[in-house]
Amino acid sequence: MSFKTADVVKLRKATGAGMMDCKNALKDAEGDFDRALEIIREKGKLIANKRADREASEGVVLAKVTEDNKFGAMVVLNCETDFVAKNDNFVAFADRILTAAINGKVESLEALKTTELDGTSIEALVSQETGVIGEKLDLPFYKVVEAEQVTAYIHPGNKLATLVGFNKEDVDATVAKDVAMQVAAMAPIAIDKDAIPQETIDKEIEIAKEKYRQEGKPEAMLDKIAQGSINKWYKEVTLLNQTYVKDGKISIKDFLKQNDNELTVTAFERYTLNV
Repeated sequence: MSFKTADVVKLRKATGAGMMDCKNALKDAEGDFDRALEIIREKGKLIANKRADREASEGVVLAKVTEDNKFGAMVVLNCETDFVAKNDNFVAFADRILTAAINGKVESLEALKTTELDGTSIEALVSQETGVIGEKLDLPFYKVVEAEQVTAYIHPGNKLATLVGFNKEDVDATVAKDVAMQVAAMAPIAIDKDAIPQETIDKEIEIAKEKYRQEGKPEAMLDKIAQGSINKWYKEVTLLNQTYVKDGKISIKDFLKQNDNELTVTAFERYTLNV
């Protein structure tokens, strides 16, 4: 399987590894991106433990919730240049789309595109706005969170946003915002370890075992060592077990219990664009 320079760049962005390391990994993986990602990690060349974000060019990521805080939505509107992405009219257009989604409690991207705004479908309006702005626009991503309380966070610059759902109403605003900011900063992949697919866990264990195997650890000890590694991984990638970024001595689970012993997170969404 062949690969392109764009694949090398994508792998580098996902792993932080050098260009040649990424190129060699893709070569060894015969162009299979997921396998190349594993190879980079197995060789211990992963600089930052983070997941590769969805492909996107320029644009904005916005999120907001309904007045009753029960329904939250996130939308991405792409354009070609950062100049347009920072334009007030472009941001306002994206906000109008999101407001229509919130008002109608639209459940999916497909439904959003057919939702009418000022008598015209949003999909048609995006095409029309392309002609006005002079750049290709795209509406590639839309997600919702429904819960007893939903909190939205948009990082300054409109390139990163999160939605977090809680199991109770009237969550302290500061607590809710801090958790939404935690999701933005630490990019968890699941709420707790029970929400991670077993296939993903098995793959992480094999990656850890291969890494320690290459370091010369005895084969008989690999399972035990890998299990220790996977427990540390759980704390890095699951929201409730992550270290609270504002207090390195407690987890998010502990932080929530400090405020309400029964409070927990039931859902979250995160999207980042070119950051």
